[in-house]
Amino acid sequence: MLSFETVNELTLKVTCSGSDVLFTKAGAFIAGDSAGGKNYRFEKVLLGPQNSLAQAALGSLLRRVTGENLPLMKVNMNGDSVTYYANNGQHVFIYKLAFGEMISVESENILAFTQDCKYDVRFIGCGVLSQKGLATSLLTGNGSNAYVAMLSDGNPIVLSNVQSRTTISVDPDAVICWMGQGYCDPQVKADVSWKTFIGQASGESYAFEWSGNQPVSVVVQPSERSCGISVRMD
Repeated sequence: MLSFETVNELTLKVTCSGSDVLFTKAGAFIAGDSAGGKNYRFEKVLLGPQNSLAQAALGSLLRRVTGENLPLMKVNMNGDSVTYYANNGQHVFIYKLAFGEMISVESENILAFTQDCKYDVRFIGCGVLSQKGLATSLLTGNGSNAYVAMLSDGNPIVLSNVQSRTTISVDPDAVICWMGQGYCDPQVKADVSWKTFIGQASGESYAFEWSGNQPVSVVVQPSERSCGISVRMD
């Protein structure tokens, strides 16, 4: 069995009791500790973590076509060990999924997840205005030990309207993940006018929005990805 915890906010510590499997961002391993010799090994995941070869191949194709490509490695653990993972000094936070619970995550913000998480790529069809792309990585709790560790450029914040039922609006280029009832996909709200084409736009021309009748929790980072499309006229 695996357990996740953070060290100094910047490192993921994974404790393994017995034998288990971990999926991580390729190259994220930084250190390990095991008694009686090294008892874990790394293996590149060529297609994807899905059990079915056909599903893995389809998932790999979708990730490449939609920009949700996630270079993964598989860590096979054969005994008690403690291993550590990090990525360019980014902040690390952990979430444990209940059975059947789903979380939509930007692929570049995934650091690691256990094999009790079912991994899929899913079209959301609303990313043409943003670096976010047309698809999202979907993790679903498929067991009692479904942990996912995510990355943030700086300490993230969490917005939730589960109790307040308010409208949540966020910059798509700052979104890390969201979770709610079912897929709970956002709507895209664009604010494009003639000022956009003469270089007088505010710089916030689009947003992801969840209304009050969509109970959701959204995690955002204090940093924006580079926008995929720039619309203006010089």
